[in-house]
Amino acid sequence: MAGLFITLEGVDGAGKSSHTDWLVNFFKEKGKEVVLTREPGGTVLGEKLRDLLLQETMSQTTEVLLMFAARQESVEQIIKPALSTDKVVISDRFTDSTMAYQGGGRAYPIERIQQLAEWVHGDIQPQLTLLFDVPLEVARARLSATRVMDRFEKEQENFFLAVRAMYLNLAKHYPERFVVIDSTQSIESIRTYLQTVLTERLAV
Repeated sequence: MAGLFITLEGVDGAGKSSHTDWLVNFFKEKGKEVVLTREPGGTVLGEKLRDLLLQETMSQTTEVLLMFAARQESVEQIIKPALSTDKVVISDRFTDSTMAYQGGGRAYPIERIQQLAEWVHGDIQPQLTLLFDVPLEVARARLSATRVMDRFEKEQENFFLAVRAMYLNLAKHYPERFVVIDSTQSIESIRTYLQTVLTERLAV
């Protein structure tokens, strides 16, 4: 694959979306075509699955399988075609979210998630994952101030502590891919850091 695949991760309220447009413009200014997507979602079917996942109560296994069903559509319809034509793909969440939310927050067996990941996108991995990290109390305050919360965002404190811990554990185990960003900083400070990271890690 000739393109670049970048994923944005973090607990709900970590501030990922505050930098999405900036990231898109950064690459466009470098002469790159950019494809922006999100998970779950991105495709017509994926968006329908997103609505179910964010609103409907379901078993843990159903939740994981629907996450990967939406991901399968995204990989085949969006990510692979874009990467094969030298585009930059920026995805708001990918499999690390499933590892963190379902594997960490719900304590779903990690090995099952890994098996599904290998099946769905074993040949596709992000070159760079930007993990926006904030303390739980900061994330919760941001959520309550900005929107009506979905069923994941309404989870209890212990759930989010486990999600954050799994994210940080993933970053520790995959330092060649992850960059942890202190998202309590000012937007300007974060963007200055992002520019340095993108330049050094991806040579853009």
